[in-house]
Amino acid sequence: MFHDIPSAMIERMAYLEEIDAGDREDGTPRMSCLCQIPPETGQFLALLAAGAPEGAFVEIGTSAGYSALWLSIACRARGAVLTTFEVLDEKVRLAQETFRLCGVEDVVSLVADDARRRLADFSDIAFCFLDAEKEVYADCYEAVVPKLVPGGLLVADNAINHRETLQPMLDRARTDERVDALIVPIGKGELVCRRI
Repeated sequence: MFHDIPSAMIERMAYLEEIDAGDREDGTPRMSCLCQIPPETGQFLALLAAGAPEGAFVEIGTSAGYSALWLSIACRARGAVLTTFEVLDEKVRLAQETFRLCGVEDVVSLVADDARRRLADFSDIAFCFLDAEKEVYADCYEAVVPKLVPGGLLVADNAINHRETLQPMLDRARTDERVDALIVPIGKGELVCRRI
């Protein structure tokens, strides 16, 4: 998968990485900041998604589309489609541009809406990546886990760098008998939950 990434995607990823680094240095307000995952987390997600069972692929929190690009690599290899949700208009526009420039519109479906209103539309989720405002994580966790197919994965970003804010949800995942869960110390920390 990683040996055949198109040059347009590599260029767009580098462009978004540069913007993200600048946002972090210049104090761009959180809601305007891209706040995207680092490249090694993207590769980790793609590997997990490539091995996920059959079912729907979902992302909650698109931002400018960086993590969706990594997931699109797995989706293309599998013949799957990623549905990604974003609520902020400016980030929707950036993501649309990202997907158009990278030629992934056939494997990425961008929905400009709050995922919490739309998760009921899914019945069999194979893979879900959660990287949104931390206040919605618990709601999203409770909406996604019942929809996961056996062996399905929910991966939530920021499990280490926002641990204090996310602690109730992290505790819930570790004691939830529906899933096996652990925190992987890659990037900003990934909570990985596998449906039993």
